[in-house]
Amino acid sequence: MERGLPDDFTVKAAVAMAIRAPSVHNSQPWRWAVGARSLHLYADPSRQLAQTDPDGRDLLIGCGAALHHLRIGFAALGWQADVHRLPNPAEPDHLAAVEFRRSEPSASEVALAAAIPRRRTDRRRHSSWEVPRGYLESIAEAVADEGVVLRVAENAERHYLAVAISEANRRHQADPAYQVELAAWSGRRAAPDGVPSKSTPAPDVTPGTLPTRRFADPELSEPVGATGEDDETVLLVLSTASDDRMSRLRAGEATSAALLTATRLGLATCPLTEPLELPDVRRTVENKVSSGTFPQMVVRLGWAPVNADPLPATPRRDLQDVLIPLDTAEAPFGGDH
Repeated sequence: MERGLPDDFTVKAAVAMAIRAPSVHNSQPWRWAVGARSLHLYADPSRQLAQTDPDGRDLLIGCGAALHHLRIGFAALGWQADVHRLPNPAEPDHLAAVEFRRSEPSASEVALAAAIPRRRTDRRRHSSWEVPRGYLESIAEAVADEGVVLRVAENAERHYLAVAISEANRRHQADPAYQVELAAWSGRRAAPDGVPSKSTPAPDVTPGTLPTRRFADPELSEPVGATGEDDETVLLVLSTASDDRMSRLRAGEATSAALLTATRLGLATCPLTEPLELPDVRRTVENKVSSGTFPQMVVRLGWAPVNADPLPATPRRDLQDVLIPLDTAEAPFGGDH
């Protein structure tokens, strides 16, 4: 970038934090292009999962999470990121143009940036410790700052959400094309993308537990003392007033805010998109759980058992594979902002 703007080291450090964001099946559906005065986020449609995410909603949410990670990374490095979302209607894959100005990082921004390398998708069972209401309020505030509504699913809402999760899981298990795609994107051991075997436990059939995707070749053990799904395991629903591309992108940013805030507080988290991947099941969640707003993400969170082994970091693609100069990008990018 030009003099007086973030240097190459800062840009690479922030993008390295951005690509730690979660995405469905660790598909990493993003690419970044560096201009003279700005940084640009593009969706990578080649990484859209046809069976899991036919309308590209999960892709946009993953890119939104990466955008929020980027904002936090730059903030901790002393730069305010000014984001222009969906800047060019003629280029639907151009999701954001980001400009920068000097800014003193806040303690909260530094703490959230420190949570980025520690955040994991933890699919294991939780302990029975209750999550303090104040923690949930902090997460809700972080989500609201991104223009998204957070609801804690309790009582009847929790029941309907659990039914939706079970129904989506049942139908996906009976779908051969879905199962082929899931197997292709999981059971990984050395790949820089997809879901590693060491990050997935075997499906839990304990009564009272929520069903999970049947990833290929699971190797992760459940810790002693994990009690399974109970009232202390929290289910959050993030929803938006509309369901357009902007709403889905912002939902991804809010998902990142929720996950990083929870990680900063010491909680274990696991994004759940399966009940929202089937249109009719998603409508049930909309009508029964999110009060008519459009559900975009479910997050399961709680306390990991004290003897739970730390989870390894999920691999990511090399920075050179996702970060390129704007003027050499393969797609016909718009002008530098």
